[in-house]
Amino acid sequence: MGPGNRPLDLEWLEDFLALADSGSFSRAAEARSIAQPAFSRHIRALEDWVGVELFDRSAHPAALTAAGQRFLPLLEDVLAGLEAARIKARAAHDIAAASLRFAATHVLSLTFFPRWLGGVEAALQVGPIQMVSDSSQACEDLVLQRRVQFLLCHGHPDAPGRLDEAQYPVVRLADDLLLPVSAAEAGGRPRHAIGSAGAPPPVLAYSEASGLGRIMRARMRGALGDAPSPTLPEAAVVFTAHHAVLLKTMALEGRGIAWLPRSLVAEDLARGSLVDAGGAQWQLPIEIRLYRQRAEMAPVAEALWTLATTAGA
Repeated sequence: MGPGNRPLDLEWLEDFLALADSGSFSRAAEARSIAQPAFSRHIRALEDWVGVELFDRSAHPAALTAAGQRFLPLLEDVLAGLEAARIKARAAHDIAAASLRFAATHVLSLTFFPRWLGGVEAALQVGPIQMVSDSSQACEDLVLQRRVQFLLCHGHPDAPGRLDEAQYPVVRLADDLLLPVSAAEAGGRPRHAIGSAGAPPPVLAYSEASGLGRIMRARMRGALGDAPSPTLPEAAVVFTAHHAVLLKTMALEGRGIAWLPRSLVAEDLARGSLVDAGGAQWQLPIEIRLYRQRAEMAPVAEALWTLATTAGA
């Protein structure tokens, strides 16, 4: 192994600075709390690594050679940069350790999460918060890939998702309700209603990527009637999306019936811009759930989980 290719011990660099400062091998070794023979070997090993002599040992006190004089300021810059890098890395670690990373379905990121987060922040000292809002399927992917600590989504015991199948810890934070709603006619009646005469009413449905769609498909026979096949035929579906807010917009436009969370449409129902399109027998109770990673997380994330499990519904 030639000069410059030997492994470098950072202790040698500190030894170099001590000798450059004192000019005495014995005093520098004492300052570094190293036996002088070992200290001398360190200096020689550094010179072997650089490939030239850094000290003129014939001088008293020991003096830097021309190469050593060139090496000294560059080394001081390198060590200062390393110290700055260490400080910044620790600071980044501290920030990351205090941060919380969530994934949430679109609808809950807009309706439930902001208010719930306020309660969390009132009880815990947290750092930066990262939120990814996407479909239920995409959010589950983020948890499985360990890119987030928590997932906030709707759930139902009869419609297990991939995190349930993998036995991820979960807590119910609150209850919600899927309601069939429609735009209102001038007199307050639904423009589209379940059970009305004529052709099946147009339905605004959830896609396969939607957690609410998974719940609807699992509960269609139970919650929406006990007929051998779903009461609402597939032919009645006129629009499909995974975003509940988009389905709400389409319902407000009068395009059909959508099963939407009460947490999303409560104000629209109060204003009368959306109305019930089917009655209580077509409503479906659901849960607002928080899933977490199975492995131990940062202290602030574990503290949030403890808070959620003690304060959850």
